Amino acid sequence: LFLATLTYDTLRFEYEDFPETKEPVWILGQKYSVFTEKEEILLDVTSRLWFTYRKNFPAIGGTGPTSDTGWGCMLRCGQMIFAQALVCRHLGRDWRWIKGKRQEDNYFNVLNAFIDKKDSYYSIHQIAQMGVGEGKSIGQWYGPNTVAQVLKKLATFDTWSSLAVHIAMDNTVVMEEIRRLCQSNFPCAGAAACPAVESDVLYNGYPEDAGVRDRLSLWKPLVLLIPLRLGLTEINEAYIETLKHCFMMPQSLGVIGGKPNSAHYFIGYVGEELIYLDPHTTQPAVEPNDSGCLPDESFHCQHPPCRMSIAELDPSIAVGFFCNTEEDFNDWCQQIKKLSLVRGALPMFELVERQPSHFSNPDVLNLTPDSSDADRLERFFDSEDEDFEILSL
Repeated sequence: LFLATLTYDTLRFEYEDFPETKEPVWILGQKYSVFTEKEEILLDVTSRLWFTYRKNFPAIGGTGPTSDTGWGCMLRCGQMIFAQALVCRHLGRDWRWIKGKRQEDNYFNVLNAFIDKKDSYYSIHQIAQMGVGEGKSIGQWYGPNTVAQVLKKLATFDTWSSLAVHIAMDNTVVMEEIRRLCQSNFPCAGAAACPAVESDVLYNGYPEDAGVRDRLSLWKPLVLLIPLRLGLTEINEAYIETLKHCFMMPQSLGVIGGKPNSAHYFIGYVGEELIYLDPHTTQPAVEPNDSGCLPDESFHCQHPPCRMSIAELDPSIAVGFFCNTEEDFNDWCQQIKKLSLVRGALPMFELVERQPSHFSNPDVLNLTPDSSDADRLERFFDSEDEDFEILSL
């Protein structure tokens, strides 16, 4: 991968700015005009956490790779979509990163959850090693579904964020299943009757003023990931309008996927182009400095974001949404129902109240190792972990 050898500084000049267009720019549920809000667009993009290949981090598993160049791009995209969920959870969608400005503690708590070391919740070390249990050797490429399944497992250890992570399989989102998951930690009839939980156990050492309030709420914040296959070898254009609408929803976490041989984190669109953050540049691993602070500039993309034609998107993707409250989820359901009425927009997935009886158990992981490397397609996404029905007209 040629881009893997470029440094961050050379990349700064590689990308053209936004086109001068009347078309609105959508970034993760927020609408902008290129003519009047260019600075706001770039600030929004720069504020997303940007995870790229890194080198010289502690060896994965003690004796494994010390860099993920060439194999970790989908793992980095998984980190980015999940980091956006944590930003929404702990800082809010409107939070912005400003270079040189002192950030609040929760920002560093979020960032520390992704640092390249074995004890960070969502580090490349954790993702790669959790993948081993699902039949993926360290250094093997993941598809969008595999990285989603692994992140779901890792989130159970992140008691500070206390997220409900649901992966909707079979192109179907079952509302009843999600409600059960988001209310599952509250067996007592009244919130006040719940026994107090030790805060150091609940928050894993992180101070959290909202701890009591969160414990008494009846809804765990939801991260909803929907792995999809939108065609065989290229995206079926009938889904393009629906895909665009996903970026317009305030609950949007974006999309992970890419084009053959490289994964990207898609955060929005303008016209017929997707806007994305690209993990394909190798930066040195970051260590806290002498005062214990983490230098964070390399985790924010400070050049205009990349763009590509929607038609070039690999058909294997995972779409993400974050619903902080039950009202957010109900609103999302209403938007999805309205979307099915839009002319020329073929639904990418189905929204149903209850699970049809013929469906498989959604919690059973179906991730099998490659049966034969010789049969591997020359495309990036390994087909064995995209085990969903093919959608067609």
